[in-house]
Amino acid sequence: MKECTISDERMKTIYKKIGANVKEIRQSKNISQLALALAIGHKAVGVVSMAELCINNKHFNIEHLVKIAEVLEVDVCDFFIGLDT
Repeated sequence: MKECTISDERMKTIYKKIGANVKEIRQSKNISQLALALAIGHKAVGVVSMAELCINNKHFNIEHLVKIAEVLEVDVCDFFIGLDT
């Protein structure tokens, strides 16, 4: 079995792309960061705003992405579009 190693820089690029995809889809549905944050169980916009831009190494986790996909009525795979694997 081949060992998988992904550099920290590559992971940051992946997180940034996922965040950008979430932002693009969210905006296309005219949903604010606050509305999305509240819908996925957070009381403030910080989680969404920082993860969309990957600020301070904050990013969406799998639970976030599943909940966001449900709220935005998209397939979770849509957040991974444009990632070259």
